[in-house]
Amino acid sequence: MTIHVQVQYFARFRETLGTESEHLEGAFATVDAVRQHLLQRGGVWDVLAEPSIMCARNQELCSLNEPVEQGDEVAFFPTVTGG
Repeated sequence: MTIHVQVQYFARFRETLGTESEHLEGAFATVDAVRQHLLQRGGVWDVLAEPSIMCARNQELCSLNEPVEQGDEVAFFPTVTGG
């Protein structure tokens, strides 16, 4: 089943990818399926392969295994560290 999601990129990801958001359409069952779709683009998109990537669904932190539904907002951002 094809669904539409809004994808947001934050911090270093936004800078590296040169965009803050986009609409995607595809057969996405989970947040990770969205990420895998983006990784297939290669090049700078490989930044989303980071093992410590953080994500959110509809503005709530979630795991990559979180299911996605029609109209969801999915966000990716790097782990924030402080000192």
